[in-house]
Amino acid sequence: MSDMTEPGPVRTPVSEREAPESPATRKTQATRRGLGDPATRGRTTIADGVVEKIAGLAAREVPGVYALGSGLSRTFGAVRDRVPGGSKAVTRGVKAEVGEVQTALDLEIVVEYGVSITEVAGSVRENVIAAVERMAGLEVVEVNIAVSDVNLPEDEEEEPQSRLQ
Repeated sequence: MSDMTEPGPVRTPVSEREAPESPATRKTQATRRGLGDPATRGRTTIADGVVEKIAGLAAREVPGVYALGSGLSRTFGAVRDRVPGGSKAVTRGVKAEVGEVQTALDLEIVVEYGVSITEVAGSVRENVIAAVERMAGLEVVEVNIAVSDVNLPEDEEEEPQSRLQ
């Protein structure tokens, strides 16, 4: 014959009982479960146009840059700017290719007459890289700059005198 006794309630020692969870404890447990920091859960995508705007504004900040874009795009842009409801094209002369963690940029600039083109291009490159990396968190792998024109100082011509008196 076997002795059948019912087991009594199992008691857990006080040291093993669950204490109320603190935020730090929950964060540690979430990390242990593989969820990680809440700021890293999910995905952030940045559109090409966002990077183009950042780069366009950063390039325009550099002394010696007269404008961005080719002569034709500036002409169309000037017309578009004058149309009621039209907005200034910040991305004119800027093209970005954006990946998940990297970006590459192409800029077309017009420099002012008398400045060192290589120095202006270097300053534009530095300013654009710093702005895009700081604001978008993307690694800028290259910034290609094409100087499409030089803005000449306007000649102050004397107005021709009318032959009529």
